[in-house]
Amino acid sequence: MNNFSKMLIEWYNLNKRTLPWKKSFDVYQIWLSEIILQQTRIEQGTPYYLKFIDKYPTIVDFANEDIGNILKLWEGLGYYSRARNMHHTAKHIRDTYNGIFPNNYEDIRKLKGIGDYTAAAIASFSYQLPYAVVDGNVYRVLSRIFGIDIPIDTTAGKKYFQHKAQELLNKKNPAEYNQAIMDFGSLVCSPKNPQCTSCPFSSNCIAYQQDKISTLPVKSKKLIKKKRFFHYFVFNNQQEIILHHRNNQDIWKLLYDFPCIETDSEKILDNDLKKYKIKKLPNPIQLNQVLTHQNIDAYFYDMDYLPKQIPDACIVVKVKDIQQYTFPKIIRNYLKCKNL
Repeated sequence: MNNFSKMLIEWYNLNKRTLPWKKSFDVYQIWLSEIILQQTRIEQGTPYYLKFIDKYPTIVDFANEDIGNILKLWEGLGYYSRARNMHHTAKHIRDTYNGIFPNNYEDIRKLKGIGDYTAAAIASFSYQLPYAVVDGNVYRVLSRIFGIDIPIDTTAGKKYFQHKAQELLNKKNPAEYNQAIMDFGSLVCSPKNPQCTSCPFSSNCIAYQQDKISTLPVKSKKLIKKKRFFHYFVFNNQQEIILHHRNNQDIWKLLYDFPCIETDSEKILDNDLKKYKIKKLPNPIQLNQVLTHQNIDAYFYDMDYLPKQIPDACIVVKVKDIQQYTFPKIIRNYLKCKNL
């Protein structure tokens, strides 16, 4: 389809969304928006973007902040490794590049937390460099319109789609083209209930013509989620409560939860309780959180006392101060249940 780029940009000029980061050529603001939107819907991410820009107007401001405060402002967005990586990279840019973000694709791509897609987005939106973005929206649009059934989760598939996207890219205006194809994938060629009847490509779309909309794009592997069982012991004497600081390489690194035992099932054995010298457990509050690759079943046991010995990696805090700490969603939900 020789006029794909032209048709796409014509659609975009009539339907583009007004979003705060689209008004900016500030590379820091563009970078922040791309990181926030990696795993977050625009509606949820926009208020966070505005809060971060207001509190940390420059990359040096962001770099100079304590990571604990960054994570607290990030709380509720999830995928906290994004914030940790961004803070690490901001400090690197402050110290190595004198606070000035690199202006070429190769150096951008080397930065921690920035992959091929984000590097292409930053390079094109900030510097008008001719690099095509390839994200979920782009995979979907290209696979459907051009009838590409190569699995997108394979090395061959990723290479093919990257080449195809680069081939179609409007080299004279890569920023507008990249914005257009992502908006089109989000607004028209959506995962479910795409707007095929009003799509400008419907007469040329192979998936639409051959009734393959629901089968494209193709994935070769089915995601299998790991099932995990967390048993939380909430030591709380109404005045003070014990929090555990997660400082290993597991999920929710640098966030807080409660002293915990992880088991292979929903059952907790008497032998497990020896770690905290617990003889009898109250009935638990059960909550669940679904992550990209994990399904967490959590059981919260309200212990109305503080143990004589504080568990490792734990701190005692005032109950009235608990909102000052940063928690994963499942802990935040428990606190809501208990009005804490």
